Amino acid sequence: MSRALTLLRRRLVGSIFVLLIVVIGTFLLLEAAPGDAVDAYIVSTGGDAGMIELLRHRWGLDQSELTRLANYLWALLHLDLGQSVTFSRPIRAVITERLPNTLLLMGSATALSFGLGSVLGIYAGARPGSVRDRFLSIGSLAVYAIPGFWLGLVLIIVFAVDLRWFPIGGIESIASARTGLDRAGDIARHLVLPVSALGFIYLALYLRMMRAGMAEVWRQDFVLAARARGLSRRRVVLAHVARNALLPLVTMLGLQSAQMLGGSVVIESVFSVPGLGRLAQEAVAARDTPLLLGIILVSAVLVVIINLLVDIAYAVLDPRVGANEAGA
Repeated sequence: MSRALTLLRRRLVGSIFVLLIVVIGTFLLLEAAPGDAVDAYIVSTGGDAGMIELLRHRWGLDQSELTRLANYLWALLHLDLGQSVTFSRPIRAVITERLPNTLLLMGSATALSFGLGSVLGIYAGARPGSVRDRFLSIGSLAVYAIPGFWLGLVLIIVFAVDLRWFPIGGIESIASARTGLDRAGDIARHLVLPVSALGFIYLALYLRMMRAGMAEVWRQDFVLAARARGLSRRRVVLAHVARNALLPLVTMLGLQSAQMLGGSVVIESVFSVPGLGRLAQEAVAARDTPLLLGIILVSAVLVVIINLLVDIAYAVLDPRVGANEAGA
């Protein structure tokens, strides 16, 4: 436990600097892009020079870039993400409404890809070079090469339009007034297709990594010693080979969290899921810089938290990691 706490403390200190770099870098990049929220508003609704000047003053766009950056960082110290110029509401409230949908989509897709990918990888790597190993390896490579948006569209056409097994999009039935388990079942039914579209891409990656890791572990001396002691193949696979091959997958789980979050943007658009991905699209279209900054900051915090949890899990699975960190 002390090793995990030491590792967590070190990672938290580094994460603060990472988030600061993300905020400043994103702010400067958005400021370098042509146009602003006033330009987008005028294009969509129209207005004269007086209105443009009034809006720039109201939204603080008439201040210098460094002044706005300093004001934004000062507000962040007070956990204030600012006001959305698109929704005319506090950004924290807007993000709080959409965040659970993205977390539900990401969490379900991660559980599907990591869980099923690990099991299929163990099944393939249990007998390297067998027919099932080759079939799963080739099949996973084919699935990994499929673009997520294309897979999502195919799933919609087949299972939502033709077979009508699942809804075409959304997170739940509109105005259904469902509660309790009935509502949970309705949400689960809406999530089947988007979770499948997002999860199957990464499932193939975890499958191939697990299979490759097991192929390498099979050649280790401790595995040969276990087989020489007369242990059953099933016990050798589960207790020795798969357990040691699982460590790289835990590391990859943290590294893939950012890609999973980025992939959810596309999937949310395809399936009309009201999450952070669609919110980011709306913010970009309206040049709502404060809202987009808030979304990116929250996304960065999510990635940092996931990687912190992965580091702790890795330290628990491999005591050498925690020992090295504590002694550094």
